[in-house]
Amino acid sequence: MIFSPFERLVAFRYLRARRQEGTVSVIAGFSFVGVALGVATLIIVMSVMNGFRAELVSRIQGVSAHAAVTVTGGGPLTDDAGLIDRLRAAPGVTQVMPVVEGQALATVNGRAVGVKVRGLEVPDFQARPIVGRSVIRGLSDLGEDGVALGFNLSRSLGISAGGNVTLISPKGTVTAFGTMLRRKEFPVYAVVDLRMPEQDGNLIYMPMAAAQAFFRMGQGVSAIDVFVRDPRDVDTLRATLAKAAGPGFTVTDWRQANKGLVTALGVERVAMFVVLTLIILVASFNIVSSMVMLVRGKAASIAILRTMGAQRGSVSRIFLLAGASIGAVGTLVGFALGVVLTLNVQAIGYALGQVPGIAGSQMLLFLTTLPAIIDWAEVALVVALGLFLSVGATLYPARRAASMDPVEALRHG
Repeated sequence: MIFSPFERLVAFRYLRARRQEGTVSVIAGFSFVGVALGVATLIIVMSVMNGFRAELVSRIQGVSAHAAVTVTGGGPLTDDAGLIDRLRAAPGVTQVMPVVEGQALATVNGRAVGVKVRGLEVPDFQARPIVGRSVIRGLSDLGEDGVALGFNLSRSLGISAGGNVTLISPKGTVTAFGTMLRRKEFPVYAVVDLRMPEQDGNLIYMPMAAAQAFFRMGQGVSAIDVFVRDPRDVDTLRATLAKAAGPGFTVTDWRQANKGLVTALGVERVAMFVVLTLIILVASFNIVSSMVMLVRGKAASIAILRTMGAQRGSVSRIFLLAGASIGAVGTLVGFALGVVLTLNVQAIGYALGQVPGIAGSQMLLFLTTLPAIIDWAEVALVVALGLFLSVGATLYPARRAASMDPVEALRHG
């Protein structure tokens, strides 16, 4: 047993401040509330950001694929050696989709926007995660030469489903009179809202055959997109697909394809954790203040305890227990509050939507649409951090109380 019954009795009696020690009680109360709010805020914000990251990564993976297999060194890819069948038979693979990708200039009534064209088989377009379920206007069947535009791109061009868009390829056709740009008009069959501004602003989907004809690729494709059951283990994913593809092919996983965004998300996660930890740190400094004032106010009591036979270690443990109790209880209350609010964050968002002036705000939309994902390992780290800072904050006051000279304390009252 770390603390004896005597030490627990004296520590909790010291926490019940008398009228003349009301200032100590107020500071201790603020310390308790600060630790609780700090821990709860850290749990809530980190969980909401986990949901945001999970949703964003899910959309990245659904739009760009978990991995892409291309020819090493570039160039069109053909399935002469049964590459698609080998990839489809690889462990963990759920979908394999050939794609044609190229750059073009989209024009409508004098408006021009540089776009990325992605050619897919129509069944693959409909079955592709995120994309097939994101059609907000028009039809998901692109026919033989219909195209689907990203939502922001359709707004930039001022066109919607039912209109026509002209695509101009940067690779022209060489003739006796010079290089002629290839251009063709395509009917817009659908508008998709991927909820990713970069993708929605420059992406066009079209049927595979139409893309091959437009970019003069014959029967070749640019890459083969692969989807797997567990895209989180990227090292195993690359190794498995590289073994299935064989020599002469390069496997690029979703993290490599979106390296800048993945790095930014990692930095944001660490920065958010550090900034919010400062709330708990400030509350811990309040614990130091309250314990120092308590030690000064109880100088005579400490001297009496020492003259009655209490050891330095016993006095130190009394104040260590008194201060750590504030932080420990605050941490546990913050843990419970944070978990409860996180599990009900969407319900809270809907309730706030009934308040005049708040309904329809972007923050409210963020709360009601994105899931809050509790990472229990992260929560355990937050609780451990709260307890560590709370106990650490009491070390100095406890040591100061233990080192107090009882003779001097009694002499000065």
